[in-house]
Amino acid sequence: MTDVLLIWPPHVPSYFNAGHHSPLYMVAGYLRRQPATGRVDTCEAGTLSMNWKGVGDLLHQGRYDVIAVMNDFDAVDGLERFIEYARELSPDSRLITFGRLSSLNHGFFRQFDLDAVVQSGDYECGVAEYVNTLSRSGPPYIPPAGLPGVAVRQGEGWLEPVGHGGRLDPEQWILPDIDEIPYQDYDRFYARDEHKFCGIPFRRELVVPAARGCPVGCDFCEVPEIFGLRERRLPVDAVIGYIRDSYDRHPFEYVAFYAPTFTLDRRWVRELCERFIEGPVSPRWKCATTIHHLGEELVALMGRAGCVRISVGLETLEADGQGGLPRSKRTEERKFCALAEWCDAAGIELNAFIIVGLPGTSAEGTARTIELARSVGARVRPTMYTPFHQMTADMTAQQVARFNRQLISGEAAGNATADGSAPRPEADARYAFLFGREDRLTSVHERIPQRTAR
Repeated sequence: MTDVLLIWPPHVPSYFNAGHHSPLYMVAGYLRRQPATGRVDTCEAGTLSMNWKGVGDLLHQGRYDVIAVMNDFDAVDGLERFIEYARELSPDSRLITFGRLSSLNHGFFRQFDLDAVVQSGDYECGVAEYVNTLSRSGPPYIPPAGLPGVAVRQGEGWLEPVGHGGRLDPEQWILPDIDEIPYQDYDRFYARDEHKFCGIPFRRELVVPAARGCPVGCDFCEVPEIFGLRERRLPVDAVIGYIRDSYDRHPFEYVAFYAPTFTLDRRWVRELCERFIEGPVSPRWKCATTIHHLGEELVALMGRAGCVRISVGLETLEADGQGGLPRSKRTEERKFCALAEWCDAAGIELNAFIIVGLPGTSAEGTARTIELARSVGARVRPTMYTPFHQMTADMTAQQVARFNRQLISGEAAGNATADGSAPRPEADARYAFLFGREDRLTSVHERIPQRTAR
């Protein structure tokens, strides 16, 4: 039997979205169903509640056969140090990494002292392939061939994956075990709305990973490359059952649906809303989608069904900037204003994602887009344009960490300063959107009944 630790290394998050952390627990749940897997533990050391002494205790006492390290654009900050601790304190452990960053820039991870890298497919499939193969062969192990979606170290080189990694049907997903998630740490991140993190302050959030994949195809989004252009979605019954069970066991106050384009399947959304209206499961909830996949009737239904926030990718209202967007994402001002009216009538907060530095846009145009969104009552969440396609395998950890949707990255980063120290006016103007003072805070929590005092 193979004992496994799944861990998010210590780091200071630049952004926090609990949905991005749910794969840690879904991979753990999937591994627990594998016949060759023994103990499976999880550790979120990236929520500012874990120190390196605690990590050392875990590694030294746990003596895991496999340590699966979740990666992201933030977590590279502590990756090298974590690997050093793991090699020193648990020298017989095999180290594999999985996550958003290795799915986009897998070659980058070959500079580290790792044994395997999940490069493609669902994370569960990649980690399970490695763990199951190791279980069959026993350590020390060097596979005679590569694995689907997983690169494996062989001496000084690497065995390339044998084909693309597997993808699970939604019925095969194992939703997160709420008993092992540090919700109290999540609450602290969301309490300060001026940081524009995705959660709602002062209320406990239950994340429901409802769908994977997206056909919209925005080139600044990692979802299609990692999870495919075809959407996979949980059955409504599974969603209802998970919410009911979770609310019975823990004082959650609203649901966050983790899906790239929540209203892509309108029939599914209508069925879910009708079930919420009928009860007995009737939570308050929020979601993210596109303006194109919303309509007045659907928004009204969502409001009646308990929706309190809809997030949409407005991106930009500048014509030159919209030219590089998929056709369905090119939004006219009147259409966005109409959506704002629908949301207001339905009692839903409209949250507008706006991309700063999108090719073809200017600081002045971004300011106009933000002002328009705010004038119709929308909450605005700006992020920096991030050209993921410009990442390369030979980048340093510092260079890769800039692709965090907050700092100017890629080719534009080289022109961010005029003399190597002082920001250029354009760069400073962009950063003002993300890091300037924010005095328009959400009040949407007032629409969500509180189940417990904090």
